[in-house]
Parts: sequence; structure tokens; C-alpha cells
Amino acid sequence: MHRVDLAVIGGTGLYDMDVVEVIDRIRPRTPYGPPSDEITVGRLHGLMVAFLPRHGRGHRLLPSEIPYRANVFALKQLGATRVVSLSAVGSLSDRLKPMDIAVPDQIVDKTWGRPSTFFGDGVVAHVEFSAPVCATLRAVASAAVRQVTGTVHDGGTYVCMEGPAFSSKAESLLHRSWGMDVIGMTAMPEAKLVREAEMCYCLISLVTDYDAWHETEEPVSADMILTYLRKNAENAKAIISAMADSLPAGRSCSCGTTLSRALVTDLTRAPFSTVERLRPLLAPYLKA
Repeated sequence: MHRVDLAVIGGTGLYDMDVVEVIDRIRPRTPYGPPSDEITVGRLHGLMVAFLPRHGRGHRLLPSEIPYRANVFALKQLGATRVVSLSAVGSLSDRLKPMDIAVPDQIVDKTWGRPSTFFGDGVVAHVEFSAPVCATLRAVASAAVRQVTGTVHDGGTYVCMEGPAFSSKAESLLHRSWGMDVIGMTAMPEAKLVREAEMCYCLISLVTDYDAWHETEEPVSADMILTYLRKNAENAKAIISAMADSLPAGRSCSCGTTLSRALVTDLTRAPFSTVERLRPLLAPYLKA
């Protein structure tokens, strides 16, 4: 199986990454079922890159139906150490306009009912999550957005709602009163699972609308999102290309040793079946 350096998860409207020189298309098996779709593996500026369309090609999966655990586990099996998440978002701020791009550094989770951890069944881990986004990878992403578009909204908070319906006006105004910057439906539990898998995570948020709060703009619709995403698709691909060209060779952050500070269970006493299921995650912490 190919080992990749950088994984890209594409959101609404981003089902292929044609800037990548394709080597293979694969659908890894995972203990959590198949990922959303086959994963494209190829080269980009000398890096091995994997691309996974989060909703499946043809957009077949609701945000709540996405197999987040299978997606992240599959990317871990491929050896990815960094994950860039592209997604459409609504703006909750006057300063963020449709066609703008934000690189948030915080997430508020309002989802419910989505499996949000690899752990349990005899193995306990409590990962540190005060900074959901890797600062090092975010800096590379912000520089790439600025290089491609001339401007970037660096930092801010992404509030993740359950969906699939969009916000009511009252909900949108509530989120604004909380100081949220953008709203989407897919960053969670994706970000937590990537942290548990000891990979770096970064969000690149493509603004498509003003959610439901704006007094003079139309409320968000699916047609509106797709219109702006088609316009921004080439920018998104160019940003990933610029990131691949400027990624440092190694990691200086602590994302790659998360479980050394999070595992509570004595793995010698853990159920064999659970340890085997989680082996791609636990391998550094298992005695030979």
C-alpha cells in the first residue's frame, strides 16, 4: 500500500484534485467500514498526496452519514501525518464575505449522535484538544491562501452544526452573539479523530454565504453554495499545490505524540481484539 505525506479531504463541490499526478485509486479496508469513496493517491511537488472526497463523488452522503472514523483511519493506514480539510462554510461576520477564505484555529462542536472517538471497548484515551488545529500546518495553509488569493482570514472559530438543514435566523443570530466566525457541518468529529490518530489537522474554510443572519442578503441555499464553490474550486486546488510546495520535511509540533499524554489504559491488560483493531494508532506504544 502507498504511504502518503499529505492527505486532503475535499468537501462540497470538491470531488477531485486534478493538480495531483495520479498513481493509484484505492479503497482501503478499515475496522469501521469503507471510507466515503475511493482515495486518489499521487504526486504533487515531490510529495505523495492522498485525496478523499468527504461526501463521496456525486455528493451522496449527508454530513451525519459521513463515515468519519473510516475516513481518518484509512488515511492513517496510508501513513499520512498531515490532514488538510477543505469545506464550504457560512459567514457569521461582516468581515467575511462570499468567496473569502478563512483558516480557523478553533472549533465549537454542536453535533450530536456521531461516533466521535476510536477509543472504548477496553482502551481509554483522553486527548488534549485545547488547540484543535495544528498551529504549524495552519501557518503553512494561511501563507498558501495569501499567496494564491492575496488575502486570508487567519484564525477564528468554526461552529459545527448537525444539519442537514441550514440554520434558522434565531440560531444564526445566536452563533453571532457567541462570537463565532464561520459555520459548517463537517469539522466534527473529523478534527477529534485526526488528533486521536496523531496527525496534524488544518481547516481551509471556503465562504459561500451569510448563513441566515444578514438583513440584506438572501439566506443560504444549496444552489448558492455550489455557485460560489465552483468559482473557488481552482483557488482551492492552487492552495493545496502551494502547501505541498512549502511543507517542511519533518514535524516540530506535538501532534505526532498526542497519545503519549492521553492513553490511560495499561495496554498489556487491554482486550486483545481492541488493541488489534487500533494497532495503526497504538503501534508506537505497544511492547514488541
